Amino acid sequence: MKIRAHRAFPGKQQGAAAIEFAAVFVVFFAVFYGMVSYSLPLLMMQSFNAAASEAVRRSVALSPTVTNYNTLLTRQAQSVVMSQLAWMPSALGFSASYTNVTYTAGVLTVTIQYPKTRLTQVLPLLTLPGIGEIPRLPTNLTAQASLQLVP
Repeated sequence: MKIRAHRAFPGKQQGAAAIEFAAVFVVFFAVFYGMVSYSLPLLMMQSFNAAASEAVRRSVALSPTVTNYNTLLTRQAQSVVMSQLAWMPSALGFSASYTNVTYTAGVLTVTIQYPKTRLTQVLPLLTLPGIGEIPRLPTNLTAQASLQLVP
């Protein structure tokens, strides 16, 4: 009685596993890179919103009877934004120039506009055929908070 050794895979399917792996790897890599690349911009947006809101909130404590109220108000809001965003690494290049504080007609508005080009220097964009650019972000990451102050 002859005993035949059986192969684990038939001869004509030896490359099938490699082809399946290549197809599935692209999908898994795209999902993983998408999760990683969107987490930083979302974290930054949350931080920008929190910083703008906190700057407006802390400005209420400033007495409207003080001399140079408008100047002190905008300076305080600017310094609060910078202190709230001090955690950001220097590689992201966030500076006070991305923050605009205005006080007109009794309304204090704090706007933060961070350009996408600064973010792509740290987090490279990945262009996948059929999917496009990952992460797909607007030109500026923008957060704004405003409050009407009664002088």
